[in-house]
Amino acid sequence: MALPADSTPTLLGVGVGPGDPELVTLKAVSALHSADVVLVPATEASGTDPGRAEQIVATACPSVTGRIRRIPFSMAQRRGVGTRRRKAWEASAQAAEEAFADGARTVAFATVGDPSVYSTFSYLAAHVQAAVPGLTVEVVPGITAMQALAAVSRTPLVEGRETLTLVPATAGLEAVTAALDHSDTIVAYKGGRQLAELLALLRARKRDGVLGVDVGRPGQSLTPLSAVSTDEAPYFSTVLVPAVRSETGGRL
Repeated sequence: MALPADSTPTLLGVGVGPGDPELVTLKAVSALHSADVVLVPATEASGTDPGRAEQIVATACPSVTGRIRRIPFSMAQRRGVGTRRRKAWEASAQAAEEAFADGARTVAFATVGDPSVYSTFSYLAAHVQAAVPGLTVEVVPGITAMQALAAVSRTPLVEGRETLTLVPATAGLEAVTAALDHSDTIVAYKGGRQLAELLALLRARKRDGVLGVDVGRPGQSLTPLSAVSTDEAPYFSTVLVPAVRSETGGRL
């Protein structure tokens, strides 16, 4: 691949938060404005419509809309590295490589939440680094779903000496059980398809909390776990189970 002689290629992983454009940080806005090309994931769910990250970027930074390029990301495979997922990574990396080859100095990848928390950005960056000589990779953190859920539900994540564990429900109930055994507060991501089993475990432990769906979006919903009556939830769902607190400041 030939890059312009005076070009220093930079790949930016930009976290754009959980959904509310007002939760995009000033640094993220600056990074998006500085990019020659802004890559956004397009999944099976979004089809030909803008995906969540693209919608956030377009609202928070309307001036960069013309620089947005959609890249395929498959959500059909939730575990392992299969053919669909590998092809999606390769196609995404190719889009970034082509942007640099066309003269872009800075390419940003906008990701929902934070680029360092269960994000596809790390996979994209690894592929592009292997193909683009001298590439610089930078990460702009974003507000996570658990932070947004804690704020909107007014549920402190941790206080005093309490501990917090973030666990993907796709890791299995054993991982969630271990988190409950060793942490005060747990947050479960990716629990939509395992919601029934997750709720059964929490209720057996007599633990309550809140289920947040599409937090930060106009149609967001917050439901106490004790009142959840469905067996499944959408992909963008977060379960927050706070520490058991008997008094204010009891763990200081």
